[in-house]
Amino acid sequence: MNKQVKQGILGLSLVIPAFLLLCFVVIVPIILAINESFRDDNGTYTMQYYTKLFTDKVMSANIVFTLKLTIISVLAVVLIGYALAIYMRFSSGRIVNGIKKMYMIPMFVPSVIASYGIINMYGNHGWLSRLLLPLGVESIPKIIFDYKGILLANLWFNIPFTTMLLASALSGIPNALIESAKDIGAGRLQIFFKLIVPLTYRTMLVAITFSFMGIIGGFTAPFLIGPNSPQVLGVAMRQVFSVYQETQLASATAVFMFVLCSFMGYFYIRTMIKDDKLSSH
Repeated sequence: MNKQVKQGILGLSLVIPAFLLLCFVVIVPIILAINESFRDDNGTYTMQYYTKLFTDKVMSANIVFTLKLTIISVLAVVLIGYALAIYMRFSSGRIVNGIKKMYMIPMFVPSVIASYGIINMYGNHGWLSRLLLPLGVESIPKIIFDYKGILLANLWFNIPFTTMLLASALSGIPNALIESAKDIGAGRLQIFFKLIVPLTYRTMLVAITFSFMGIIGGFTAPFLIGPNSPQVLGVAMRQVFSVYQETQLASATAVFMFVLCSFMGYFYIRTMIKDDKLSSH
């Protein structure tokens, strides 16, 4: 047995356990969920649960609510994260140093604790209401158990990671390149759109993809902070499964969420492959 064959066997022996674990943890549950979503109580294959998913007023409202919340959250996360990353990259001083030391803290706070912290801060009788009461403000806009509360939680959970990714990409842009662009008369907007954005485009796509998948599949914060109706799909799926005992509809909801995430992943991979082909030519 030559050296190449030994290396191949060793590589397979290292990969196979991880592949089997992936099959049992991810692939097999997906196949079972797909099969469950197409079968009725009698075992007959049908499309009725997908029809109900998109025609039922409650479920369709949940889908619209989830997609709207996800898109707005992703856009806000990327814009704020990009602004913070650029500010930290091209500025200096105590404020910048303070942001660099503090912006990673939310990543180490468990989601349950962060959610209860948001409730205690922005609830009807929370700390914000108590602080504003002496100033004559007797009520604040409803944040907890509302769309705005979930949006706030999504920003808290996703901005640090997005900022970290974009800051890492921006740190790879040499200062000499920026100074050269300034020397030939390029303004700030030109430098941003024609230099910074193209050089950080791939990292921004990574941030968008991970933020989208994390937000659309979120459960803890929407369950604790979100409204009773409409609900995000993760919370609605749990209610359909545990309260109403409609396992087929819950499986159809899970498959629909998987398709959305797969579409986002496909878009990201396809874009990366196109960019690699263009760069190779």
